[in-house]
Amino acid sequence: MIRALVLAFAQLSDPRVRRVVWIGVFVSLLAYALLAVGASWALSATPLTGYGWIDATIDVMGGLGVLVLAWLLFPATVGTVSSFFLDEVVERVEARHYPGLPAPRRAGWLEELATALRFLVLVLAVNLAALPIYIFAPGLNLIVFYTINGYLLGREYFEMVAYRRMDRAAARAMRRARPLKPFLAGVVIAFLSTIPFANLLVPVVASAFMVHVLQSMSAPLAAGRTTVIRR
Repeated sequence: MIRALVLAFAQLSDPRVRRVVWIGVFVSLLAYALLAVGASWALSATPLTGYGWIDATIDVMGGLGVLVLAWLLFPATVGTVSSFFLDEVVERVEARHYPGLPAPRRAGWLEELATALRFLVLVLAVNLAALPIYIFAPGLNLIVFYTINGYLLGREYFEMVAYRRMDRAAARAMRRARPLKPFLAGVVIAFLSTIPFANLLVPVVASAFMVHVLQSMSAPLAAGRTTVIRR
């Protein structure tokens, strides 16, 4: 697991992998800049009460609210944008470390969009449901956070990488046969997601990380003929 993570970070030396990081950050910054400008214009152009000082206060508070919301959701937005380019990251990892693999299955952009949105909605919904625990249960909140998000992130990144190499039934059978590795990898990804600035690298590093995790799981299961991965 540690070796897989080290190799994942080392993959950032690849210019094409770094390009995916910058695309995610740039597009997200552009989207939030447009949001901030639009929100600022809407607030200033729409007097809500007719009292100057109250409307000015609302404008300031609304602007601050937009900035806080942008800060909280920025890493998730970077991840959503980057998800459309993660196939390239996985390809670079496979070409560098597993050159003997056959050509992968290609997913259409509609499938990638649906997967990215489904995952984003699921993560937001589950974490909002757990929000009372995060706020009112110190100590337990960390356990709940890393357990929930470790499972979700581990499953999502594992399936994203595995579906390139096998059908859904085989991928799920592999994950259920050895659930600990994807889960622990997901906990590592969840932890990295909580570190400022490092969380911007998470989509790319997590994708590269999970390629190595998948390949480490494939050898024992291949002996039992439960997967179609070929080296």
